[in-house]
Amino acid sequence: MPELSPRVAVYPGSFDPITLGHLNVMERASRLFDRLIVGIGVNIEKYAMFEPEERRELIRDATAHLHNVEIRTFYGLAVEFVKQCDAAVMVRGVRPITDIAAELTMMMANRRLAPEVETLFMIADGELAHVSSSLIKQIAPLASDEALARFLPPEVVQALRKKLA
Repeated sequence: MPELSPRVAVYPGSFDPITLGHLNVMERASRLFDRLIVGIGVNIEKYAMFEPEERRELIRDATAHLHNVEIRTFYGLAVEFVKQCDAAVMVRGVRPITDIAAELTMMMANRRLAPEVETLFMIADGELAHVSSSLIKQIAPLASDEALARFLPPEVVQALRKKLA
């Protein structure tokens, strides 16, 4: 097995859809590593608003200004995907109040499964720290495009409107 690179990080998630909070973490993580791989996790048991290829396109559009970001789709455990990417770091975006306990539990399990992979927790900047894809799905039918633009990249607002039409 090749040695995992500390200069490559993987940011796994469902990104259904990608939010400005996700994008903030991607921008900051891309400055810390030579290569950032955004891993779109596919869970066939979970209802997704956007198909994996649609999510990939939305992320590609939102990260076009980041030249060291690569986007891949994966099935199965995120920590195994990180190892398949030969990365030594898994980036996890966390919301300060809602995610910490679950993410710490997952980090400890991942350390048992793959002790060579480090987890880096990043909280989105200020007003983006509470935003989640679940929140977006709840408010989208009632919110204006202007309101959604406070949480989502512009191309995602448009895609979301098409989905809801």
